[in-house]
Amino acid sequence: MTTEPTRAVARAARGGPAAPADRARRSWARNAVLALAALTAAAAAFAWTGAASAQTATITVAANGNDANPGTVAAPLKTIQAAVDKATPGTVIQIRGGTYAPNTNVQINVNGTASAPITMRPYGTEKVVIDGENMPHTPGAVGSSIPRADRGALHVEGDHWRFERLEIIHGPYAIFALDSSNNVYDRLITRDNYESGLHLQGASSNNRIVNLDAYGNRDPRKNGESADGLAVKEGSGTGNTVIGARLWNNADDGFDAWEFLSPIRIENSVAYGNGYDRWNLPNYSGDGNGFKLGGGDPDPAADHVVVNSMAWRNSAHGFTDNGNPGTLQISRSTAWKNGKTGFDFDASTAKLTANLAVNNATPVALGPSTGSGNSWDIKSKWVDADLADTGTSVITGARTADGSMPSTNFLVPKSHPDLGATFA
Repeated sequence: MTTEPTRAVARAARGGPAAPADRARRSWARNAVLALAALTAAAAAFAWTGAASAQTATITVAANGNDANPGTVAAPLKTIQAAVDKATPGTVIQIRGGTYAPNTNVQINVNGTASAPITMRPYGTEKVVIDGENMPHTPGAVGSSIPRADRGALHVEGDHWRFERLEIIHGPYAIFALDSSNNVYDRLITRDNYESGLHLQGASSNNRIVNLDAYGNRDPRKNGESADGLAVKEGSGTGNTVIGARLWNNADDGFDAWEFLSPIRIENSVAYGNGYDRWNLPNYSGDGNGFKLGGGDPDPAADHVVVNSMAWRNSAHGFTDNGNPGTLQISRSTAWKNGKTGFDFDASTAKLTANLAVNNATPVALGPSTGSGNSWDIKSKWVDADLADTGTSVITGARTADGSMPSTNFLVPKSHPDLGATFA
């Protein structure tokens, strides 16, 4: 761990030449006051810089490091777990480029604070891959369960963390976060794991998932029935937000909110190609929804919100309440060429506004849900010729430098540009 506190130095006032007695007494008193003030300032400065250093500590990890090292750039630690174990509020764990393949998952149990979160990220612009292939349950036997502590190449039970620009592969889940709140997951890639790419569960609130790419996740132990791109499920907690996610080619659903009791907000996200057996799993049972916004036994009510998002070519529904009886809000979103219903909200009292359904097996199933300004309110049949662009190469291609979605006219209607989602 390296800290560089700035130490304040007290400078006492220097006296002048000899003077009469009364002047000398005044000079002595003035100098005493100045010296006392200087010492007080020095003490305050030292206390302040000590607090600041606790918020700016840096620990470096490198594949050629040693866990007996201090964790500096010149003498880095070897394992991510050793860095986590040393972290305190405000610590930045910077990982040198390379692939890290630990035999057990990384346990993250320490907390940061609101003013001093703990950050885990690559060193500079270097690429870091955490490969969980050597961990237990990769994959688990068919019909088996994964002990909770073994879930996730990164197992997160800490609060106030930031995870940035990491690629996590082949884990028993990539990230499994349990009863953890106020965390930020920024520009992560979670691919080809043996369960969901990123999974939040339990009492979890105010988590922010930004510009996630989660794809190719599958679960041989459950025949494809469980591995989602992103799951916020079986728990509760307000303030969880998903922005700019791309969730594709996962065994089960793109996004899954099964039995999560509190509203989740999803913005500017896409889910496609989910629910197809790309791994020759026997007795395949992946659900294949783009955005599954509920479910349970019994189904709990949760008022999820989806804004400016797209679902296409999923094996089942594009967007579905999945039995959620809540009052969801779905606006400016697009469902295209999904295997079942574009917008399936026949169990909820959802409000749907300015959404677009094109070439799904069924455009919409509303039940008691209501809405206005949607494509089915404007005309009964929409076809690809109504759209400006149906090519997926841009929206599925490289992200911009800041991690956001690339600009494209994909699925924007020619004559109704304010209808459905747009990334133009």
